[in-house]
Amino acid sequence: MGAQWKAKHKDLAANARGRLFGKLAKDLMIAARGGPDPAANSRLRLVVEQARKVSMPKDTLERAIKKGAGLTGEAVHFEYALYEGFAPHRVPVMVECLTDNVNRAASEMRVLFRKGQLGSSGSVAWDFDHVGLIEAEPAGPGADPEMAAIEAGAQDFDAADEGATLFLTDAADLDVVSRALPAQGFSVLSAKLGYRPKNPVDPASLSAEQLEEVEAFLAALDANEDVQTVFAGLRG
Repeated sequence: MGAQWKAKHKDLAANARGRLFGKLAKDLMIAARGGPDPAANSRLRLVVEQARKVSMPKDTLERAIKKGAGLTGEAVHFEYALYEGFAPHRVPVMVECLTDNVNRAASEMRVLFRKGQLGSSGSVAWDFDHVGLIEAEPAGPGADPEMAAIEAGAQDFDAADEGATLFLTDAADLDVVSRALPAQGFSVLSAKLGYRPKNPVDPASLSAEQLEEVEAFLAALDANEDVQTVFAGLRG
């Protein structure tokens, strides 16, 4: 949760399927600007692998690639925006947006943060490290994440979902480490820049009701059509 907030409850995760496809479609369109062939475009290849892992419909995937590569005649224009602030009970939050309307995104962020606190640029970012986040899974038995991290040049590693490992790198080393991991017995599922909290809040310090308020706030952010990724300063 410290690296990237994800809905933990199965009902939330199921309801978020359509939103996940929407976020991946944006990633596909942006990656496809470097060319529509995944074999010749490493960034696109990683996003395609992510999309296939969550069973994104083939026609949806291919349409997003063609649109991003300019093969459909449609203009694709997304702007990146970063918002920072606090969820209820002073949990720090970084929110990455990809939007085709920055005014709409800004307005909606102000509304969503009414249950928390929207900060100015830099007000929360100081409490996060900007890092490379690589999610990878063992390509075979005997793959050792600690040894792989050392040999590939990762700074640290942590357990991720479904037996995968999250490798953390310096922001500048993301590509180098992601290309080195296969030789260490790991298949890279995703590789991107993100934020990791320096002083995460321990959920045990919050009551069940307070934690529920935080989770509801984060879920509302994640449900917004312009929000791409939510990074929350919660431990564990």
